[in-house]
Amino acid sequence: MKAPFFTRHLLAAAIFSSVLGLSACGSDSDSSDSYQNSRVYLSETTYSLNQGDYQVTNANSIKVMSYNMPGVAGKNVKATAMVMTPKGEKPKDGWRMVVWAHGTVGVGDSCAPSKNGFTNNRFSAMADQLLAEGYMIVAPDYEGLGTQGIHPYLNLGSEARSAIYAVNALKEHYKTDIQGNWMSVGQSQGGHAVLGISEYAANDASYKGTVAGAPASSLGYIITQVAPSALQDLVNKGQQEVAIEAYAELLAYAAYTAVGIKAYQPDFDYQSLFSERAAKVAVNAEGTTGDNGICLTDLHDQFAADIRNYLRSNPNQTVLNYPGLDTAEFASNQTLQKFLAYTQPATKKLNTPTMIIQGTLDLAVPFPVTQSLVEAQVKLGSNINFQPVVGASHTQAIVTKRPELVAFIKKYMPAQ
Repeated sequence: MKAPFFTRHLLAAAIFSSVLGLSACGSDSDSSDSYQNSRVYLSETTYSLNQGDYQVTNANSIKVMSYNMPGVAGKNVKATAMVMTPKGEKPKDGWRMVVWAHGTVGVGDSCAPSKNGFTNNRFSAMADQLLAEGYMIVAPDYEGLGTQGIHPYLNLGSEARSAIYAVNALKEHYKTDIQGNWMSVGQSQGGHAVLGISEYAANDASYKGTVAGAPASSLGYIITQVAPSALQDLVNKGQQEVAIEAYAELLAYAAYTAVGIKAYQPDFDYQSLFSERAAKVAVNAEGTTGDNGICLTDLHDQFAADIRNYLRSNPNQTVLNYPGLDTAEFASNQTLQKFLAYTQPATKKLNTPTMIIQGTLDLAVPFPVTQSLVEAQVKLGSNINFQPVVGASHTQAIVTKRPELVAFIKKYMPAQ
């Protein structure tokens, strides 16, 4: 499936917002990883939306599991994950598990993957192939998506714990049906998440490896150097519509990020990061309760419409003149700046084998940024399998490298 127009032209957008978003992660306390709960698993219901062009066909059952996990605010919270069991005979010692970490959808509960049908083959085709090989699939919604509370968007620790405690819940509930070993695969926001999983599960002997597609990194550099010049370049080339779509996407991600900070700092005034005009759109990311915010496509469309209205009313202005983010407030906001300095995935040697997939024409996560991350990890002594995909975009690369992805999982965690 071809990516939406605005997704294909994002040299600044998704990454800019990722930078801003990661600022929410700085409040994480390592003490939350000592969380103990006699009951992690809570319940399961049947997933009933497996239909349409991208349905998963090789699952014997698909459930939506509820479980407990430590939240970013320091309290236990309820989370959800899809659980897919394969057809065919179970291995004698139980199933191995593959965690899928999804990309950006929004922060409102209606955006949770478990509340929607499958909309692309990045997940469904990969899931079908892994299920056919005999792996169980675990797909967390992430903290606050589909459950009470604001989703702390792009919070590295929260993403990691959403996966780790989903796995713990499955081990608790399925007992001898589970062999125990697991790996993780993620794309975009999920690429960032699985690098977090690798860090937070470093002492878990049952965690066997990571596949990260287009993971966000070096975000401070990107926001200060790449994003402004990229939008200006689009304007200079006369690609106004592309620039509008890219800027709208940037603002949508920035809004989710800013709202996500409220998950652990409820009094955070995220509207101050935007102009008065843009703030009126940004509030729709949160909605009226924090649980009823609108999802990515709709928020993007609202920002794009407002940018077009601004240009119609100000015909002598360009996209860059649209009053979006308040750059002065962004630069001086201590909550944001602290986190920009704090957060960067894969800063330590990764303990398990890691495949990193990256398209050379990725306009959301530039190839040189991921290449630098890989080179730094190699110097640290990490076992990195780098898979550049020449000519591939942000969403194409992981689809193109699906055979290599599956082979990597089979190598380091045979299904039986």
